[in-house]
Amino acid sequence: MHPAIVCVIPCYNEEAAIGKVVGDLRATLPEAVIFVYDNASTDNTVAEALKAGALVRHEPRKGKGNVIRRAFADIEADALLIIDGDDTYDASRAREMVDLLFEGPYDQVVGARREIVETAYRAGHAVGNRLLTGTVRSLFGNDVSDMLSGYRVFSRRYVKSFPALSREFETETEMTVHALSLRLPTAEMEVDFKDRPAGSVSKLRTYRDGWRILKLILGLARRQRPSQFHAAIAALLTLVSLILGLPLVTEFVRTGAVPRLPTAVLAAAIMIIAVLVLMVGYILESFMHMRQEQARLAHLRYPAPYRGADFVPELLRDSAGGS
Repeated sequence: MHPAIVCVIPCYNEEAAIGKVVGDLRATLPEAVIFVYDNASTDNTVAEALKAGALVRHEPRKGKGNVIRRAFADIEADALLIIDGDDTYDASRAREMVDLLFEGPYDQVVGARREIVETAYRAGHAVGNRLLTGTVRSLFGNDVSDMLSGYRVFSRRYVKSFPALSREFETETEMTVHALSLRLPTAEMEVDFKDRPAGSVSKLRTYRDGWRILKLILGLARRQRPSQFHAAIAALLTLVSLILGLPLVTEFVRTGAVPRLPTAVLAAAIMIIAVLVLMVGYILESFMHMRQEQARLAHLRYPAPYRGADFVPELLRDSAGGS
C-alpha cells in the first residue's frame, strides 16, 4: 500500500513560472499527481502547465480562497501539498515536507519562509507578516512563525475537516487558526524564499489584502474566543460607565443629591449593557465549544497519515498475530 500524494498549485497569470514549479515538483515527488487550478488566467498559464505535464482544473471565481475550497472538496489524498505557482518557494523541499507529515504523523507541515535575497518580500510585506502572525500567536497560540506561508502539506483528516470559508489571500490565516483552535499536530520546516522570475507579477495587494486578513483575524477572534472578545468590550463599557458615574456617586454621598440625572441614567444604562455583553460572550462560548466538538469529531472520522505497511497500529498488529 502506497499513500496517495497530490500537489495543488493555485494559479492566476503565472505563465512565466508555472512550468518550472511543476517540473521541480515532478522531480522531487515523481509519484505525486500534480493539479494546476487555473483561476481565470488570461495568459498562457494553462498551456504552460499542460506542457509541463500537470493536470489542469478551472475555478472561475476569483480568489485563492475559492481555489483552495474547490480543491479541498475535489481531491482525496493521504497527503495534499499546496504551493504557489510563482516559483518563489523552494519546491525541491516538497519530499522532505511530505516525509515529515508521515513521520509525525502531523496534520499540517508549514514551509516557513527563509528569505535568501533581500528583495524576496515586497516593501512592507515582511513587517506586515510579522505583525499579523504576532496577532494570531497572541490570540490563538504560539505554534506558528509564518502564518501567511503558501507552502504547506496537509493530511486527509485536516483537509476534510477544514471549512474553507475564505475567498482570497486570507485563506492561509484561516488554515492556521483552524489548526490552532483544534490543537492539530503541526510542524514547520524552513524553506528558501526568493524573487519571482522575470515577467511574473504579484497578485497580492498590500493594504487591501492586509486589511482583509486583519478583519478575518478579528472575526475569528470573535467566533473562536467569544468570552475574551466580549469581555474586552464589556470592560471598555464599564470604564466609560465609571468615568461618567463615579463623580455623581461621590456627589450623592457628600450631599445626598444627584446633580445631573440624565448623566446618571446614561451611566447606569451603559453598565447594564456591559453586563449583557459579558453574558452574551459566555453564552457564545458554550456554542463555540459545541462547534469545536463537531469539528473535532469530523476530523477524527479519518485515520492519521501513514505509509501503508510502514505503520501498523499495535491493536491491528496484535489482531493480525492472533488470527
